Amino acid sequence: MVLHKLEDFEPNYQDSFDGHDIKGLGVYTQGNDEKIGTVSDVLVDEEGHFRYLIVDLGFWIFGKKVLLPIGRSRIDYNTDRVYTIGLTREQAEDLPEFNERQTLDYDYEERVRGVYRQPGDYALPLDASLTQPGDYALPLDASLPLPATAPLDKTYQQPVTPTYNRDSYTYENDPSLYGLNQEDNQTLKLYEERLIAGKKRQKTGEVTIGKRVETDTARIAVPVERERVVIERVTPADAGTAVSGREADFREGEVARIELHEETADVRKEAFLREEVRVRKVVDQETVETQETVRREELDVNSGNLPIEER
Repeated sequence: MVLHKLEDFEPNYQDSFDGHDIKGLGVYTQGNDEKIGTVSDVLVDEEGHFRYLIVDLGFWIFGKKVLLPIGRSRIDYNTDRVYTIGLTREQAEDLPEFNERQTLDYDYEERVRGVYRQPGDYALPLDASLTQPGDYALPLDASLPLPATAPLDKTYQQPVTPTYNRDSYTYENDPSLYGLNQEDNQTLKLYEERLIAGKKRQKTGEVTIGKRVETDTARIAVPVERERVVIERVTPADAGTAVSGREADFREGEVARIELHEETADVRKEAFLREEVRVRKVVDQETVETQETVRREELDVNSGNLPIEER
């Protein structure tokens, strides 16, 4: 059975204990509240079940670390203490010292379990109905005399110490060492509901933006020029003066030609940038309030007339 240190098995183990850390808690004997040491570490199995607390016995035996089975401990987070159940100083002295460099094999664990197992736990009773191996009862008290008329009970057997097979042994074979004592470890968790604010994005509408072409009649004034013939008759200064026959050239059919021109409006269209339209979105923020009914658990204590201390 392979064992792991708690932090190696689950680095975020404190999240499972609401932020509490079992390492570093003081270890006290149950009953007289004598401090015997501190929790150095925790060993868990392959499934994460607590199996041992590594206890530094600095207050009892300086420099010695031992293994405390989880079933022989009671953890009180209210006082940040771990109480040992039934551990004596003699047992602490007999426990093999824990060394991190040492292999935790079946033989080593058996040495540890052998110290915690009490021989009286396995004594068989005198009741004839309980004669099977594994039935447990208190040992016979020799100080109480038997009646003279009582017949001899021939079914009595010597106490038998259970034997374990290294190939088939499981921690369930020792519930007194590895089973959690439910009477000493009861926890009530009180829950409450809280409103958790969240937001979801949903479509509220759509804006469509496009262009269309409109036609219009544009007017423009263009100045143009047009040529025309003006015939003007004038009397020269030398009018009435005789001219020679050479100068006077009488010819019939003489024609003078003058070309006339005019301008016409030549209109064409060109596209010009008129304006730009920029489209963007802006986010307006506002605060909305909502309400909902939430539930909360409260503790009801019914102790009769027994004194109760709340911390």
